[in-house]
This record gives sequence, C-alpha cells and structure tokens, in this order.
Amino acid sequence: MEIKVLASSSKGNCYFISDGLSNLLIEAGINLKRIRQQVDLMSLDGCLLTHEHKDHSGFAKEIAKYCGVYSSQYTLELLDFGKYSYNKKVIKPKITCSIGSFKIIAFNTQHDAIDPFGFLIQSTVTKEKLLFATDTYYINPKFKELDYIMIECNYKAEILLSNISKGRIKKGNANRLLKSHFEIENVKSFLKAQQLSNVKKIYLLHLSDANSDEELFKKEIQAITGKEVIVCKKE
Repeated sequence: MEIKVLASSSKGNCYFISDGLSNLLIEAGINLKRIRQQVDLMSLDGCLLTHEHKDHSGFAKEIAKYCGVYSSQYTLELLDFGKYSYNKKVIKPKITCSIGSFKIIAFNTQHDAIDPFGFLIQSTVTKEKLLFATDTYYINPKFKELDYIMIECNYKAEILLSNISKGRIKKGNANRLLKSHFEIENVKSFLKAQQLSNVKKIYLLHLSDANSDEELFKKEIQAITGKEVIVCKKE
C-alpha cells in the first residue's frame, strides 16, 4: 500500500493512500494547490473525513468536485458543499463501506467534535489493513492483523505541564488538549494492546508544535513496538 503524508498538523491535515487500483484521501484540511503537487485529483475514488474541524475538512467542498466525501451524517451536515452536495456520502460505524477496491469500517473516537470517526481500511487488492485515528484522547476497539498504523501522538504530559508552569500555554487551552488529543503514554498503552506482528510501519500524526518531542516520540514508540516509526510533522 502506498501512503503519502501531505500535511499533518493543527494547520492542516491530508493523507493519500493507494493500493494500485483505487486512491483515497483521508482528510481535506489543505488547499487543492498543495494536494495537486502530489496527487492527481481526477484519480480519486473518495475522501474520508474524521470530523468537521477546519484543519481536517476545510477544503471538503472543493474535493467533492472530484469524488465522494465520506463521513458521519452529523459531520457532513455541518459542512457546506454547495452544488456538490450530491457527493456527501454518509457512513455509519461498524458497517463496512466499499470505495473502489477499499473496504472501510468507521469507528467512534473521542474528541470535541459532533461525531468523530477513525477508520479501519483494507485493500481487496493487497489484502493489507490500515488503521487511521487522529484527534482523539482514547480509542476503545482492539484490532487484529494490521499492516500499517497511522495514529495521533499529539503531546507529552510533562512537556505540557512545564509549558503551563512557564506561562507559555493557558490552562483553558491545556484543558481542551487533555480532553481531545492523544498523549504519548496513552498511545503506548493503545499499541501494547494491539496485535502488531504484521505491522510494517507506524506513522505518528498531528504532533503539537509546543508540547511534543519528535525524536523522543519516535524512540519511545520504536522501543515498545520494534517497528519502523515515521513521525509526520508537516504543515
């Protein structure tokens, strides 16, 4: 499976996956000019959105000109698709949805959004499975026979507390972070609970600019998983 990280930060998120037969975007948080630099928009079979926040869905209307945009009903209702509303595609958690050669199962995540999703994506061509989850402070399901994991690793509690004590971050902003994003120790706990024997790569997404440590995160996740870890910090 081909995976491209086009953007992964609070300023915008967008990812591309392909199994050689079908092509998907995950998130539409950057403009089409940037997407076109690496992706042929006419080749897209669909776009998955996790939730309505602009750094994930800000350009969904523009993407809908080229393909269906898939998310929860409540997420799609919050977004303006204009004349491309026919390309709103509602998916429901725990029910398999087919997009080209991909089979997708959405699952609920925990974030300050109306109805956020994560996605389990499997190619019927390569038989590989990809887990995608971002902007969540907790993930309940356990997953088997994963080949790729793309997961938020937003902050480290000690760094956050230090920034609060130094006045670099307001307590209100910190409280939101605690209730909406994945802390590295929680990421570790999640990964330890999964079956990782088939995993080829782990992608760490959506790192906080102020409250993360790229090298430390990579080292710690590699240490507990024994897998190749790619830190995605692209604005």
